[in-house]
Amino acid sequence: MNTKSLIPWRKSNNQLATRQGELEPFLRLRQDIDQMFNGMLSDWTGGMNLFDRTQTFMPIVDVHETAKEIRVTAELPGLEEKDLEVSLLDRALYIKGEKREEHEEEKRDVYRCERQYGAFQRVIELPAEVDADKIKASFKKGVLKVTLPKTEEVQSTRRVIPLETT
Repeated sequence: MNTKSLIPWRKSNNQLATRQGELEPFLRLRQDIDQMFNGMLSDWTGGMNLFDRTQTFMPIVDVHETAKEIRVTAELPGLEEKDLEVSLLDRALYIKGEKREEHEEEKRDVYRCERQYGAFQRVIELPAEVDADKIKASFKKGVLKVTLPKTEEVQSTRRVIPLETT
């Protein structure tokens, strides 16, 4: 057997097409899996394709609920306070922002300038009514912290159920 016959770019077009045809089911499987995950996660990502690296920046958000309040923490690296807007509408917290990065470097005969721009919006549906007048928000070192106190009515409706041991 000639070892050159094993090299794909040395084969005839018919043999190469057959090899690509053998890989086609795996490519279709990957596309189907990507589509399935994007469909399942679209509620949390606002329809953004998680596997497409050309999409805009989407911050990571943690939501923590206690008996008296809801705490939202969002990681927003590279953002400044002026590029950020936090608002409350109905029972949803809106976090909007625009990320702008520009890096410029000049060394001897080389000049490099990179720019990244992208807007994002996260909408967090709140699990309970909050007192809009007592909401507090802080932004420090790229981390946004929002504290949303629950209304007195919501706090008073919560009942702890004692557990009996058998």
